[in-house]
Amino acid sequence: MSSDYDQDIEHLSDTLSSITAVINPDKLRERIADLSQQAGAPDLWDDGDNAQAVTSKLSHAQSQLETLETITQDLDDVRTMIEIAAEEDGEDADEIFSEVAQEVKRLSTEISELEIQTLLSGEYDERYAVVTIRAGAGGVDAADWAQMLLRMYLRWAEQHGYSVDIMDTSYAEEAGLKSATFQVNAPYSYGFLSVEGGTHRLVRISPFDNAARRHTSFAAVEVIPLIETTDKIEIPDSEIKVEVFRSSGPGGQSVNTTDSAVRMTHIPTGIVVSMQNEKSQIQNRAAALRVLKSRLLLVRQEEEHAKKRELAGDAKASWGDQMRSYVTHPYQKVKDLRSGYEVGNIDAVFDGDIDGFLHEGIRWRKQQEQQAAADNA
Repeated sequence: MSSDYDQDIEHLSDTLSSITAVINPDKLRERIADLSQQAGAPDLWDDGDNAQAVTSKLSHAQSQLETLETITQDLDDVRTMIEIAAEEDGEDADEIFSEVAQEVKRLSTEISELEIQTLLSGEYDERYAVVTIRAGAGGVDAADWAQMLLRMYLRWAEQHGYSVDIMDTSYAEEAGLKSATFQVNAPYSYGFLSVEGGTHRLVRISPFDNAARRHTSFAAVEVIPLIETTDKIEIPDSEIKVEVFRSSGPGGQSVNTTDSAVRMTHIPTGIVVSMQNEKSQIQNRAAALRVLKSRLLLVRQEEEHAKKRELAGDAKASWGDQMRSYVTHPYQKVKDLRSGYEVGNIDAVFDGDIDGFLHEGIRWRKQQEQQAAADNA
């Protein structure tokens, strides 16, 4: 029976070797040492944002190294278990092989997840993510759909132990949200969530339709990397228009008696950022400026990529705008229209179980990049 697992173990071992080569444990240890030195600086917390970023990166790097070392050891242990089982007979052997099967399944999942991290090699992939959800076509159903998406992403972050800052919420009059912006404070959250950008479509029996008819509604998701202090993004004051207003809650009710909310417009590009969830106008202005710079940073990156594609003669279109469909009636299915990945348990997806879509989206994107590189070679 041991031969039944030889191929599985060999495949896992080969995959782990490739992952180890990409991660480079020696360089990772050097990075941990450097971050540890930064984390030990006496003036670390003079800049709270930088301190949080340093400690978060340190924790992520330590976790990645520990995971790699643990999986490597566990894989060796499984080989030993197979050797022991081969020398046993009857129920003892069956019991050990049963445990081997469970370990192989677990290691396969963990190695697959670790492999995904090695595919996140983009310039900004390791950054925190700033996500904005906007209701699209569909009236009140679309506003409700935007709120459902917000809950889905917040649940995903909660399941992974990631802290989230809600930066802005604009409520619709009848139900749901016009828009919402939140920040995920975890290394590589931008890399993982970047594949969520695009239009999300919901098909369901509308709870707002007295005739119980099926409605289709849309919401747009934008994901940008959070700007860091080392990024060179300067915006002249003459290019920014700032408006202040009172924060609002559900139904348009005022939740603040002072004009603390801020709407910031970048005049040359027309990019608009609103912030109202901080306690003071100064805090909202600072948060709005940081998100505005993050969006401009991404615009600059996209312009550079477009120029490179033009120079390379790449005429391929980018991702289609509509990237995922969620159907609750007449059947239940969530399908990614790019990778083809789909699941039938729609309730689990709404509760934040979206890792499968993220992982397959990242793999799909990598395949597209490799194909484009091969076509232009």
